[in-house]
Amino acid sequence: MIYEEKDVGWFVRVEESASGRFCVVGTGNQETSERWLIDLADPAAAARLVAPRETGVRYSVYDRGEELFILTNQDNAIDFRIAVAPLTVPDRSNWRDFVAHRPGCYIASVSLHADYLVRLERSNALPSIVVRDLRDDVEHVIAFEEAAYALDVIEGYEYDTTTLRLSYSSMTTPLEIYDYDMASRQRVLRKRQEVPSGHDPAAYVTTRIVAVANDGAEVPVSILHRRNLKLDGRAPLLLYGYGSYGMAMPASFSANRLSLVDRGFVYAIAHVRGGSDKGWGWYLDGKRDKKANTFDDFAAAARTLIEAGYTSTKRIVGHGGSAGGMLMGAVANRAGELFAGIVAEVPFVDVLNTMLDDTLPLTPPEWPEWGNPITDEAAFRYILSYSPYDNVAAKDYPAILAMAGLTDPRVTYWEPAKWVARLRATMIGGGPVLLRTNMGAGHGGAAGRFDRLEEVALAYAFALHVTGTNGVTAA
Repeated sequence: MIYEEKDVGWFVRVEESASGRFCVVGTGNQETSERWLIDLADPAAAARLVAPRETGVRYSVYDRGEELFILTNQDNAIDFRIAVAPLTVPDRSNWRDFVAHRPGCYIASVSLHADYLVRLERSNALPSIVVRDLRDDVEHVIAFEEAAYALDVIEGYEYDTTTLRLSYSSMTTPLEIYDYDMASRQRVLRKRQEVPSGHDPAAYVTTRIVAVANDGAEVPVSILHRRNLKLDGRAPLLLYGYGSYGMAMPASFSANRLSLVDRGFVYAIAHVRGGSDKGWGWYLDGKRDKKANTFDDFAAAARTLIEAGYTSTKRIVGHGGSAGGMLMGAVANRAGELFAGIVAEVPFVDVLNTMLDDTLPLTPPEWPEWGNPITDEAAFRYILSYSPYDNVAAKDYPAILAMAGLTDPRVTYWEPAKWVARLRATMIGGGPVLLRTNMGAGHGGAAGRFDRLEEVALAYAFALHVTGTNGVTAA
């Protein structure tokens, strides 16, 4: 036995360090983490603790020679900082700043090489890659010029290399894979995603606007539409959102979306609080007792799109899955009058009952995200105030398509089933409220490329139907 985690709310994983010197045992939950090192030259040796767990402190480690580089939020570094410490005594008292914390500039990940440290940063919902030469501490930035885009580092298997592999796309630009030479600062395109039906990026526009929420927070909204679209408010619009677990929603390319956009739709992504799109503080401002900010941000995005002439009331279809499906359920309760339809895939809509059931294996790990209503009365009452199932009211609702998976271990199939039943029994107008349970699917939807495309087609056909769009491809 090398390591055993006794906290049922914690996950454990193992990975090889980039240098190949250590096996890293990573443990943690949504808020706290701990790392142990096993020297692969002596795998029978006991695992060595880097720093003991401290509630609310997250860290990860990367080794280079006799130093550890540590990505952490310690010392109230909400958007994370990078520290260095001696490998022999890596406890927190020896952590010293290498890249200082900058509020609003979130260090999302680190990649360490023999001579270079690479960090992926995100600020105001736009990513960038920063390369630092560890021999002279000179930094440079890899960035792109589109208004909204997705950028990521693809981890490789070489430690002593000057080559960094990265991916880039935007809502108009198909995925591109580059090899970037960190020494010469030159990049070479290795692969570009092919769209078999053909794709002309010049026929589309990617842009971004900012919605202002009730409390003054500025919510970025990434937008894709055909270049010949008239901003007269008549276009139907699909608005996607998630907003949980600190997951940022990239403004990346999807060929599937073009089938809607080519039929006159605007496609938009609301970068709401609860995600880390504008930094880790953006996530903290949309979790637990601030969860309602996520819902208010999404409604603010819808209203701003209407005001900007991209669409109009009752021409919007909201779309989200899992925790994003919870967002859809909450928005249907709170601002349903804005929407023609709601597509909620594997929606986490019975939040209170699920968080009260500690026999479900995934409930204890979720308490840091939502609160523990078993032990905390304030958490109980707050979850009760927004849980979609518990807040269905006798009023009109937009048309709703709920999609469930019978074998889903994360959002059990009975959650959307209960929600749909209560909606049908309680609402006084609107709808219809539809439920599709895939009897052979789990949380990720149907397995297989073509089966998954059938589910996408169903969601988009629903969007076309409830907005009264004739389905004719735009010129």
